Amino acid sequence: MTKSLSAQRFLDSKEAKEIREILNNMMTDPEFNTKSMYSPAAGGNVLFVDKHMEYLSQHTTLNASHYLSNLRLMTRVRE
Repeated sequence: MTKSLSAQRFLDSKEAKEIREILNNMMTDPEFNTKSMYSPAAGGNVLFVDKHMEYLSQHTTLNASHYLSNLRLMTRVRE
């Protein structure tokens, strides 16, 4: 799939690398529910990191720190 120029710029940026690292850390932390999801359009399972990086690359004006903060709240496993 072809990405727009702004999406490609975002994915190549230092900010995107930092966000990817944060998402990877969340994925390995058992405190967060980050299971892969099935997507027939993607031809199988889509990893948590890939799903959210794709979303952020399509919405480049979004405040990434707020997005990550909300994501932590929504995915935290509660007892």
